[in-house]
Amino acid sequence: MKGIPENHYLNAARGIKSWLLTLDHKRIGVLYLFGIMAAFLVGGVFAMLIRLELLSPAKELMEADTYNHVFTLHGAIMIFLFIIPSIPAALGNFVLPQMIGAKDVAFPRLNLASWWIYILGSAFAVYSIATGSIDTGWTFYTPYSTESTGSVVSMTLGVFILGFSSIFTGLNFIVTIHKMRAPGQTWFKLPLFVWGLYATAIIQVLATPVLGITLILLILERVASIGIFDPAMGGDPVLFQHFFWFYSHPAVYIMILPGMGIISELVSVFSHKKIFGYKAIAFSSLAIAFISFLVWGHHMFVSGQSQLAAMLFSLLTFLVGIPSGIKVFNWLATMYRGRITFEAPMLYTLSFLVLFTIGGLTGIFLGALAVDVHLHDTYFVVAHFHYVMMGGTVMAFLGGLHYWWPKIWGRMYNELWAKISVAFIFVGFNMTFFTQFILGAQGMPRRYYSYLDQYQPLHGFSSVGSWVMGIGFIIMGIYLVHAIFKGRPAGDNPWGALTFEWQTTSPPPRENFTVPPVLTHGPYDYDKIVPERTA
Repeated sequence: MKGIPENHYLNAARGIKSWLLTLDHKRIGVLYLFGIMAAFLVGGVFAMLIRLELLSPAKELMEADTYNHVFTLHGAIMIFLFIIPSIPAALGNFVLPQMIGAKDVAFPRLNLASWWIYILGSAFAVYSIATGSIDTGWTFYTPYSTESTGSVVSMTLGVFILGFSSIFTGLNFIVTIHKMRAPGQTWFKLPLFVWGLYATAIIQVLATPVLGITLILLILERVASIGIFDPAMGGDPVLFQHFFWFYSHPAVYIMILPGMGIISELVSVFSHKKIFGYKAIAFSSLAIAFISFLVWGHHMFVSGQSQLAAMLFSLLTFLVGIPSGIKVFNWLATMYRGRITFEAPMLYTLSFLVLFTIGGLTGIFLGALAVDVHLHDTYFVVAHFHYVMMGGTVMAFLGGLHYWWPKIWGRMYNELWAKISVAFIFVGFNMTFFTQFILGAQGMPRRYYSYLDQYQPLHGFSSVGSWVMGIGFIIMGIYLVHAIFKGRPAGDNPWGALTFEWQTTSPPPRENFTVPPVLTHGPYDYDKIVPERTA
């Protein structure tokens, strides 16, 4: 086992100024990691408050208006401050240049600017929470968002600012992947996580400006009383839905595509086997990115659009299941007859496969017109959304976090406690959200503060599940922080992986590689090479 190297990016420069003005992509990734985890903590607290209030039909903790504020803030914080930037901005920033053998991203100053823009947008969101109230839901649907009192302008302005951070990150990644790959690293020798980030970056650059324009129009309507979305002023509220979902459905894949890239890495590494169908997985990422721009209308089946449009959006919704299915079947084929080891990253991978499959299949249900009309705006939609976003993106993020944690800090976490944490999170998640499929099928509307007594047993069970899941996250926070200070040295390649980032020290030096890496094999050639584990 190797110890911690004397010189690495964490001690290359000292002092708070060296962090706040750093151009090192690894430090910027760590700064993003702290920022998104703070957002996850705040959003998680709001989630626990929601489930506590819904423990019974009667008032438990808060008034109805306060409940509306809490679930709006939970959604807005989790979507815009946590899930969208989580994998690309934190893990992607840290490992992407290393995975392609580069010293940094193409535009280090733009990278730092994206971090500060994220902080500025987050500050507006915090201001909105501290000084006012917002109860429109995270979608900011008009005309309510143009008429309600509260901090709608500052909150939407914060989201508008956050969009620039996302665009800058996407531009940086596209140029970095095109121009800074190591000699000999052709497109089809790239790690699949890089393919996932590349497809994500395309969506970030093309779709995010639409959200920005929409939010500016919303602010103008509130501030200047210009009739754009409000029918009382000659506007059209359905136009807002078209604009919002034209961004927000591709945004679902901004969240999930990098997670799929992580799963491709973890499946191969912990099955000790070459990835099955490399090109199919790579091209399916691009196919998902393309189709994601064509399916926004399935959020609007009950919004009055034409029958023809509804039928076309339903068909396109079914099509997006094809590239997603390609990935799932190829991951399963990779595991088939592999030498699987069940470390924490692999347990999160298996959790992802189970939960994302459920989320994807229930998305097909909601894409069927006759079924969606019945289930629209019920807890079935809430459950589906969380199975895709948390069961998919967050599980993949946690798997990647555990996988690259030794590379980030040079120390290993406690594997036993990591497995205990996975068990709590997986069980608690299913207790919380699978129950909500049943609630939705029985007709329980989402966002309701109170409900009929007949729903209480299922709501109570769901709330208990959220507490079980919360225990798992508390355990995780404790052992990960402990690992930073007291964990045993990880060695350069504790998992026996073949991608470039595991060929440098843990933590890496400031310039990533002391000797420029040379590509001698593919990133998944486990049938030809048995890499040595260093921990």
